[in-house]
Amino acid sequence: MDLNQIEAYLSDTDSQQRLKAIVELKNYEPDVAVPLLLSKIQDQEFLVRSFVAMGLGKKRTAESFAALLEMMKFDRDPNVRAEASNSLSLFGEVSAPHLRSLFVQDDHWLVRRSILAAMTELNSPEEIYETCAYGVTADDETVRTSSIDVLGLLVNTPKQDEALKLLLSMVSNPSWRIRFRTAKALARFPVPEAQDALNYLRQDEDHRVVGAVLESLL
Repeated sequence: MDLNQIEAYLSDTDSQQRLKAIVELKNYEPDVAVPLLLSKIQDQEFLVRSFVAMGLGKKRTAESFAALLEMMKFDRDPNVRAEASNSLSLFGEVSAPHLRSLFVQDDHWLVRRSILAAMTELNSPEEIYETCAYGVTADDETVRTSSIDVLGLLVNTPKQDEALKLLLSMVSNPSWRIRFRTAKALARFPVPEAQDALNYLRQDEDHRVVGAVLESLL
């Protein structure tokens, strides 16, 4: 699709046409694509704005980074904020402090889970640990369990000991789901403290937690 057609589609009242144009911009260099993507950053349709966020993540410039920061902080739709967070992570470690800050500021479960998933691709153990330490205190249980999963990935990093300490504090949590995920995360740590905790969880009152421990022994 040539640029004239893309620009016409971007102005179309039909959101499907605008989406087609945004997708076509993948074939253009950032100096061409980014200004056109930015022109739709306030589109009335959340799906269009989500596609804009995806496009900006693939055209990495200072302008697209700044735009994604704005989207993930201020867009009214959590789907868009989540997509913007994911795209920002594609810029690498420089995105980690921003993702950590947004995780604290934005309490929507979808945004927080998207940030956790995105951060697993970054070599930023400090920010990952701080994000998870906040996440395990969240009101939403899916955010807490996702944070526990990511803590398990901090084995063999400078934050291993702190991650282990945080996991050990959850072996007696009232929620079987928390204990279940904690067992799976602890299985990654080849240290005596983790093994002792797994032996404790092996006697858990919930068979699903026991099963998670036994699975780790296979």
